[in-house]
Amino acid sequence: MFLTECPRDAMQGWGEMIPTQQKIDYINRLMEVRFDVLDCGSFVNPKTMPQMADSGIVVDEIDKSLSNTKLSVVVANLRGAEKALSHEQIDILGFPFSISETFQHRNTNKSREEAFTEVVNILELTKSEGRQLNLYFSMAFGNPYGESWKWEDVDFWSKRFEEIGIKDVLLSDTTGVGDVERISLLFNKIPAKYPNINFGAHFHNRYEDSYIKLKAAYDEGCRRFDSAIKGIGGCPMAKDDLVGNMPTEKVFTFMQSEKIDIQQNLLHFESAYNMAKDIFHF
Repeated sequence: MFLTECPRDAMQGWGEMIPTQQKIDYINRLMEVRFDVLDCGSFVNPKTMPQMADSGIVVDEIDKSLSNTKLSVVVANLRGAEKALSHEQIDILGFPFSISETFQHRNTNKSREEAFTEVVNILELTKSEGRQLNLYFSMAFGNPYGESWKWEDVDFWSKRFEEIGIKDVLLSDTTGVGDVERISLLFNKIPAKYPNINFGAHFHNRYEDSYIKLKAAYDEGCRRFDSAIKGIGGCPMAKDDLVGNMPTEKVFTFMQSEKIDIQQNLLHFESAYNMAKDIFHF
């Protein structure tokens, strides 16, 4: 399976400011685990995300000789993309595009059509720099705003983005509202219609729901999952404090139970897990 570890998602809403050097040391420890990707920073307005204000310093100090793991950061506009791409260490930009109009405004202060235009411009820039652009389809499985949800909305935007050349999309359950039925439905219908796009799962969920959600996506063919150690993080707008990221240790447990080959170094994972205990106090 293709695994992305998300220390950025874990850190961004953390109440205590994490020292820059501690972030660097932690991410370098994660590099040794040999995840496919580390989502390690965010180039957004530091006033809205102060924890990520040092992302440029952090990414420049990551030791890429430790593994072949690629580095990804989140951007919310073209200006952020330009800043991120000035750092040669960064391989991938991630842009949060919301299936919910309300959340698109809340998250990036844009309508979905405005965000679509921004993606077109960012995609052109990343291609010119020889980098990759991933999209997060936020609220792909529903939303907490009372807006109607149907799988055809995800279908509509998948088609729009395939037409401009997007190759990587993470179906994201931003507030943990997606149930097994919706997960199965989307992964059954959407990837088959758009074979030129690599679809993955970025779940936020309760710790105890991890297995059934992984199983639902996996059984419909998903082989790409995002996670964070201990499930730390999640969306600050989630109505339930127990809704965090998909826990990485639960992903490994799922893989072992399903007899899926684990390519990551579990001894180094244990070391990173222990370091996470010091940072996140669990």
